[in-house]
Amino acid sequence: MTTYCLRLAVAFGAIAALGAAALPLAAQETPKRGGTLSFAVNAEPPNYDCHASTTFALVHPIAPHYSTLLKFDAPKYPAVTGDLAESWNVSPDGLTYSFKLRANAKFHDGSPVTSADVKATYDRLRNPAPGVVSIRKALYEDIGTIDTPDATTVIFRLKAANASMLQTFASPWDCIYSAKKLAENPKYPETTIFGSGPFTFVEHVRGSHWVGKRFDSYYIKDQPYLDGYKAVFISGAAIINAIQGGQVAIEFRGQTPAERDRLAAAMGDKLRVQEGSWTCNLVIGFNTEKKPFDDARVRRALNMALDRWGGAPGLSKIAIVRDVGGLLRPGYSLAASEEELVKMPGFSKDARASRAEAQRLLKEAGQDKLKFKLTNRNIPMPYSPVGVWAIDQWRQIGIEVEHQQLESRLYLNALSSGNYEAGMDFNCDFMDEPNLQLLKYLSAAKSPINYGRYNDAKLDDLYEKQKRATDPKARYALVREFERHVLDQSYTVPTIWYHRIIAHSTQVKGWYVTPSHYIHQELAGVWLAQ
Repeated sequence: MTTYCLRLAVAFGAIAALGAAALPLAAQETPKRGGTLSFAVNAEPPNYDCHASTTFALVHPIAPHYSTLLKFDAPKYPAVTGDLAESWNVSPDGLTYSFKLRANAKFHDGSPVTSADVKATYDRLRNPAPGVVSIRKALYEDIGTIDTPDATTVIFRLKAANASMLQTFASPWDCIYSAKKLAENPKYPETTIFGSGPFTFVEHVRGSHWVGKRFDSYYIKDQPYLDGYKAVFISGAAIINAIQGGQVAIEFRGQTPAERDRLAAAMGDKLRVQEGSWTCNLVIGFNTEKKPFDDARVRRALNMALDRWGGAPGLSKIAIVRDVGGLLRPGYSLAASEEELVKMPGFSKDARASRAEAQRLLKEAGQDKLKFKLTNRNIPMPYSPVGVWAIDQWRQIGIEVEHQQLESRLYLNALSSGNYEAGMDFNCDFMDEPNLQLLKYLSAAKSPINYGRYNDAKLDDLYEKQKRATDPKARYALVREFERHVLDQSYTVPTIWYHRIIAHSTQVKGWYVTPSHYIHQELAGVWLAQ
């Protein structure tokens, strides 16, 4: 992760990149209390349920209201630290995780947070009631029992060892809900905010803003530092104008290189830029329940038509994407090397040969005059440019594609209901980990985020094997086999990996860029320079 500041050299009209200091800037300053942080969010949450969500549009405005068991220590990522958990212990065999909860933790109505609430939350995550959606149900299937010997102790006993379990307990999506309220209505989190995080809920005005204020009984002494926060729902150029004009101080998802440079030129030493790689990728999924996408030859042809190596340099100049990679983030220890990647369907550097093969496959399948609709999200970055790029790639092999861009709620509904042919989808999560990133590709019977609606026993088996592999080399080999099968079948295929750029007012302190735009959004340690 690279963090640096940009300073405008006004006299020369140039931008100088300063290297990261040994310590984060905010760590060298004493936090000040007070003020309201205004930040932009370029989409709104479809509902309020953390357990059912995959979008930043939920986590950015809602995370400050909730606690999780653990959380990532942002300046020391990927290290984890306690949130509700004051301490924890993992047994030598990796099968028992014991947590001691903070005795002073309270929900926003003043009632205590106890082990019963943690148990009810994880029961909901791993075994949701009828009508309740748990996106990450598969992540917790290794949990056998959850014991609560007293109000501040919770013990998870696993059925099998899971190397990523501790980090998974730091998931920002695992908002701790009230056991009492869940007993009354298991779906209450969809429409009601009731948490124990650093900020209480004030209002959500759809199409306008979201407001939270300091919870004075928060369990971490002297936090939060802010009086409150206001999430402003705006998108596109309006975000950059608002940062430049001071209406908002930051947008937590990311800006393009051109937007960064524009802000640097306008704001000079009032701007700080934090930048780094991103565990996020746009993927294109094909609805295998709709013809001709039930034919692997058609899907593989559409995958092979995409010249990722040729497209990445140009896209990186206009969008928040940069690196070519397979199912895992390029540079991650378990990701495919370039040498391995170029041998897989869709990743050859010989674009002409790949497209000739794609045309052959389409003709063989009787689909050489294929027409279809690409369903996409109406968020400018990076959905629009990557969608336009993909459509242009397909045009070059004679395919005609209509670009349908929908508002986030309608877009997510279309994918989840199967009301689409091909869809620009996203595969982002809170850390580098095959147990997370590969969930997208599991059978529909096992993964609620498999919008391709296919079932593939081979993928399910390989996923389980890599999950249990304790030897890194053995796990690497299993992940590669999984990846090759996904790309050969081309159910869902990666495009270009994201690159994260956060340009913000220097007034914002105590916030650090991480490889994920989902973590470090509770805002408890964020403060404003006066």
